[in-house]
Amino acid sequence: MLERLIGERGRPENVRSDNGPEFTSRRMLSWAEDWKVGLVHIQPGRPMQNGHVESFHGRLRDECLNASWFRTLNDVRCTLAAWREEYNCERPHSSLDYRTPYEFKLALEEIRAMPRIPSPTTTSNTTDPKPKN
Repeated sequence: MLERLIGERGRPENVRSDNGPEFTSRRMLSWAEDWKVGLVHIQPGRPMQNGHVESFHGRLRDECLNASWFRTLNDVRCTLAAWREEYNCERPHSSLDYRTPYEFKLALEEIRAMPRIPSPTTTSNTTDPKPKN
C-alpha cells in the first residue's frame, strides 16, 4: 500500500504515526530504511499531535464502520471502497475551502501548470536609474 502511494505521489521525507505495534515492528523499520523514509512517532497519550488522522479515524468509524454490518471480508472491502470514493470525490471539506479533495487536487495542478512570472524583486535591473560620473 505505501509503495503504491509513493508511486502515485512521490516519496515523503517522513511518515508520522502513533506508537502502535504495526508502526514499530521490525518490518516497518526495515521498510522505512529501505525506502529512506523517516518514521516520526507521536508521544504516547498525545493523539492531537496527529490530529488530522484522529479526526479522519473518528469519521470513518462513525460514518462507515459503526453504521455498517459486514458479513464477509469482501463486503468490508466493497463498503470501504464506496465510502472512500464518496469521502475523496464527492464530499466537500471545510479545510479545502468547501471543495472535494479531487477538486482541490485539480485546482492545485492547474496552479502548478501556470507559467511563472518573475517577481520584480528577483529580476536584475538592466538600466541603472542613476548614471555614474
